[in-house]
Amino acid sequence: MNRAPLGVFDSGIGGLTVARALFERLPHESVIYFGDTARVPYGPKSPDTVRRYAAEILAYLLGRGVKALVSARSPVPLVGVIEPGARAAVAATRSGKIGVIGTAGTIASGAYERAIQALRPDTPVCAQACPLFVPLVEEGWFDHPATELIARQYLEPLQRAGVDVLVLGCTHYPLLKPLLARVLGAGVTLVDSAEETAKAVARAIEQGDLAAPPDAASVHRFVVSDDEPHFRKVGARFLGEKLQIVEVVPLG
Repeated sequence: MNRAPLGVFDSGIGGLTVARALFERLPHESVIYFGDTARVPYGPKSPDTVRRYAAEILAYLLGRGVKALVSARSPVPLVGVIEPGARAAVAATRSGKIGVIGTAGTIASGAYERAIQALRPDTPVCAQACPLFVPLVEEGWFDHPATELIARQYLEPLQRAGVDVLVLGCTHYPLLKPLLARVLGAGVTLVDSAEETAKAVARAIEQGDLAAPPDAASVHRFVVSDDEPHFRKVGARFLGEKLQIVEVVPLG
């Protein structure tokens, strides 16, 4: 039995979708979440800059004694969000036409296409960058008319391509699921990378014999690099609850 916390980090508030999925799937596990709110969004930044930011946050979370980590490279077991989402998309598609939406950086990297085509080489992947979604979610505009107008513009090429599965390739995007489902219609399955990542974390913990005792009381801590009041306000909408412990730790 291992009472050490799980570490989760993201560029801002979006990774709380992963944290929420972990709380639901692993109720006895404690979590330390780091949101790099001082430097969000990561999407327009260069890969080298994002790697530097990730290394700083990784070092911080390792210093807090995490036993496993969601995202980045690590000497403890780690789970990324791309492979779980790709597996779920391949399993869900009927037509073999899969769509992916993400930040400009994620889409430019081709990471989801590679992960999907490694599982099913003949699968065409229609990828679309949606750079405005992150600031809209950070603003709490989950179902705002402006968000729907932008979503319709972004999703039109995917609808024209006839995709029947759409991977939400950014941790912010699950907050837009009701709006995206309404825009796309019932014929398109949305793959929530946060939920799929939580499943993968549960498997990794079981395989590594890292589970907390079944009677353990979980304690969730949240750390941000800036703007704690906004994080509390919007974060409560992500989690459906007030964030009890929020620390501010500037990095860089």
